[in-house]
Amino acid sequence: MMKRHPYSDELGRSLIRFFQDYLPTLRGMSRHTIHSYRDTLVLLLQFLSAKRHRGIERLDLAAINAESVGQFLTSLEQDRHNGIATRNARLAAIHTFARFLATEGPEHLAAAQAILGIPFKRGARSAPIEYLEQDEVEALLNAVDRTTVPGRRDYALFSLMFNTGARVQEVLDLRSCDLRLQRPCQVRLQGKGNKVRVCPIWPQTARLLQRLVEERPYPLDATTALFVNNRGDKLTRFGVYYLLRRHLATAGANVPTLREKRIHPHSLRHTTALSLLKSGVDFQTISQWYLSASPELMREAMRRLEQRWEDVQ
Repeated sequence: MMKRHPYSDELGRSLIRFFQDYLPTLRGMSRHTIHSYRDTLVLLLQFLSAKRHRGIERLDLAAINAESVGQFLTSLEQDRHNGIATRNARLAAIHTFARFLATEGPEHLAAAQAILGIPFKRGARSAPIEYLEQDEVEALLNAVDRTTVPGRRDYALFSLMFNTGARVQEVLDLRSCDLRLQRPCQVRLQGKGNKVRVCPIWPQTARLLQRLVEERPYPLDATTALFVNNRGDKLTRFGVYYLLRRHLATAGANVPTLREKRIHPHSLRHTTALSLLKSGVDFQTISQWYLSASPELMREAMRRLEQRWEDVQ
């Protein structure tokens, strides 16, 4: 039987401590950030595994060094066609892991310092976030087949995202205990940094969510996720992206402008913000909307937005 190299065990133990103790406890990072860091290290380990022609379980800490990290970053841009912003985000996660390793033992300090010396690339400019016009929102929602249970789930999901302007993860984290479906209708959203805010919703959105709850094919208690896939598992961000792209492809047959846009879940949040602005809601109120505006202020803004979109739903 082949013996495991002691450094391979050390890599595994380090990863466990990094994700179970260091990030959530010592650094207090949000679940979303931890998931992002996890994705980065998974990609890095997969890259190193392919580069060294050995299984991930046979990698050791020595494999993660400044040279290999530099090669990984180059691969992100050349092979995966990632932009500078994504490349820098991946590097930030690796920098955090390097700092953790430096605190783990002095023997890791030199390698960690070399990794921390890898600079971020300048010139990363965020591309303008695409958004949907009112007729495009209507086309997207009309493209959903509401005669099926999954279709009604998708319709409720996108309607809620347009209604609240919530981040996709905030919507996916919703539980039945976060819903108030009687007047005043509202949902409780947990955002970045575990900040909680209450967001009003339209009565028609509340009715969509009520039917979603009633039609759930899987047991639903107060703390289970509201939006699930066909297996009863909580929908993921990738799952929402897939559903959005599928329905946009259908909608594009009737509204050609949709074929020219690069729409992703965050575009729906941007659409809500711009619709509020076009409805006459001032910029300061919109900014507070996404942070911690009072329910009264949000309801007034919601009334204006509802007038603009009254024919969409």
